[in-house]
Amino acid sequence: MRLADHVLDKLLTLVQTLQLRPGQRLPAERRLAEQLGVSRTSVREAIQKLISQGVLAARRGDGTYLQAPATAQWLQGAVAPLVGLMNADPHYRYDVLEARQALEASTAALAAQRATPEDKARIRQQFDIMLRHQQDGDAEQAARADAQFHLAIAEASHNLVLVQVMHSLFSVVLSTVERNRSAMFRLSAPSTQHALTEQHAALMQAIDDGDATRARQCIAAHLDYVHASIQRLDEDLARRERAQRLHHEPALAPAHLPESTRQESTP
Repeated sequence: MRLADHVLDKLLTLVQTLQLRPGQRLPAERRLAEQLGVSRTSVREAIQKLISQGVLAARRGDGTYLQAPATAQWLQGAVAPLVGLMNADPHYRYDVLEARQALEASTAALAAQRATPEDKARIRQQFDIMLRHQQDGDAEQAARADAQFHLAIAEASHNLVLVQVMHSLFSVVLSTVERNRSAMFRLSAPSTQHALTEQHAALMQAIDDGDATRARQCIAAHLDYVHASIQRLDEDLARRERAQRLHHEPALAPAHLPESTRQESTP
């Protein structure tokens, strides 16, 4: 990696570590140079590159500010109605799973390439929290930790646009994770919980090992498993509903009997 790109990545990592949000000002160049252990010239070059990418904005005489990418600003407004749509029609969760496949394949692979020791520690922390809530039987908190686990991986990608998009989607992701976990655990809790735990652990290990290809494969296998499990449960539910309707519908006379016979056979 070139020095300029290395400094840029370190600057983005620092922005995330400081938990700066769009509209907040970055520390002064001198302070950034000290924190990053590089020259002010290198910091200035990294800032200029991020300004050209639309990640930062310079205000004359007032410093440099973090701004949300236009994609993330548009997405925040666009995803707001989705939770309501999923409440009305749970099948929207399949669309969310497809979107997650496209998005998280990239964040997982980039996290494997770029995750710092601090990033890996945050991912493991969310994994451990998820395990603890699962063992306690707290499905709601386990679902939240599950979503936070995936967010921690996105943050480890050090791609500010992807991070903003994932944060914008958080409420939708959390809603679908809660729905999916609830449905899956209701019918097959022990085996499902074990499978999901192994999938999360494999993904975390791929990122720890810096294996981008395996990280892509792990997130794809995980989301495919969730998709197949939810689809199977939906099909089982549809079959049970059909059986209930048949049970409550009046029995029809055999179609092969003549009309007079059917009438005579009626008590």
